[in-house]
Amino acid sequence: MLLILAPVGTVQANAFGWPEVVALAERRAAAPYRPPVEAPAFLRDLSYQEARRFRFLPQWRLWRANRASFQVSFAVPARHLRHSVKIHRVASDGVHEVPFDRGHFDFGDPELGKRIPPDLGFAGFEIHYGPEGEDLRKVVEFGPASYFRAAGGEGVFGQWARGLAIDTGLPRGEEFPVFTQFWLEQPRPDAHSLRVYALLEGPRVTGGYEFLITPGTDTVIAVRAQLYVREAVTLAGIAPLTSMFFYGENTPRPLGDWRPEVHDSDGLLIHDGNGERLWRPLHNPRAAEIYYFAVADAEGFGLLQRDRRFDAYEDGDADRERMPSVWVSLAKPRGPGRVVLVEIPSRDDTNDNIVAFWSPREPLPAGRSLRLEYQLRFGASPQPESELATVVNTLVGGTQGQDQEPPASYRFAVDFAGGELGRVRNPDAQILGEVAVSGGELLEQYVEYLAAVDRWRLVFVARPTGEAGMEMRASLRRDDRVLSETWTYHLPFHNALTP
Repeated sequence: MLLILAPVGTVQANAFGWPEVVALAERRAAAPYRPPVEAPAFLRDLSYQEARRFRFLPQWRLWRANRASFQVSFAVPARHLRHSVKIHRVASDGVHEVPFDRGHFDFGDPELGKRIPPDLGFAGFEIHYGPEGEDLRKVVEFGPASYFRAAGGEGVFGQWARGLAIDTGLPRGEEFPVFTQFWLEQPRPDAHSLRVYALLEGPRVTGGYEFLITPGTDTVIAVRAQLYVREAVTLAGIAPLTSMFFYGENTPRPLGDWRPEVHDSDGLLIHDGNGERLWRPLHNPRAAEIYYFAVADAEGFGLLQRDRRFDAYEDGDADRERMPSVWVSLAKPRGPGRVVLVEIPSRDDTNDNIVAFWSPREPLPAGRSLRLEYQLRFGASPQPESELATVVNTLVGGTQGQDQEPPASYRFAVDFAGGELGRVRNPDAQILGEVAVSGGELLEQYVEYLAAVDRWRLVFVARPTGEAGMEMRASLRRDDRVLSETWTYHLPFHNALTP
């Protein structure tokens, strides 16, 4: 089974757990929605530099006195952390709210510190982990709304996960439900996993959540949730991931930017449950785009950072080559649905403009209850292993002369490596490409072996036949044997290569 939610080193059986958080979510769903109270305006209006000076003092970390392998520090409302949340600790002697004390923080400015209300409360928290004999390192953080993320074994943070996405990418606008309360279950001092419960509240949905967090080479978070729908939801995003893609190898570099690529993820990988693996390189589009990938019984999906070379980014501050990929293994619900990819235009690298999630085929009606179970894995290569070759490069260019606008046709070069194909190094081997183009005409194609980098490259030229853009699929085979995952790509008619 994907999820292991049995006792994992807690002090002893506790008075608060999964049944209680689910019951609370059901009661809240039956009552009118009450939005959370915003933090004082002077905190919401702080600059980035002012807010980043706020620091929780490590001597006040939760469970530090026990020299526990898990310890917790807290954040206060400031800038994008707009609301306070209640945080409780669950121990053998009961449930206790963690008290707020502004003396446990360094606010970077004594005068600003004096303005902090004594009852301000917390806005989120960070989990630190260090097994016996090792230094503590930050492994998970819970931030604004229902956002949370984890570092892999390399200790770098990147993309975010969320509790739930509602109507993301739709014209009516997205709704952001919020985790309003947390319960942290006290672990044994030498525990290797930590359990957290959370209450999700929004105008249309409430939910009780359980997170079982296990750090390691990959940080694994097993999630189960029970959702209660107050008002109908058109597009429910289950296990949503949020990342950033400014530009990459498949897009032109902005004029004046010296970095070869800038992104936290470079593609979406989907295991559709029928044996096919789809790889979709990401875009920074000119206009918002939403794509639906129909799946009969999806095993999982993820936003990956496949390019893990420093010279792909040349950015010594961002550590993009070490940012974790995230893989979602779905357990409940399964069956017919779709993986949804939303790409939003961004002028720089400060906006998370990529969202991916699984969604049921039908909208969620009011009064519906929905059980979720899935696993998130944060790491360098968290997706299941495969004998299929993977896409390692997507290169796109126009084939027109300088005076043709838009390009008459486009040349694509897609590089594959690894798996069974990786053991084929004879340039004369009969490796064939299969290319399908919708909205365009395939003009030529060929496959070549690149000995210098030990890869196989599929090259093809396609010409648009309308203004809807071209949707393409491609893979490699030998005889009747599929050797690669399926590369899938959408090139809008108006794209980065057109004026």
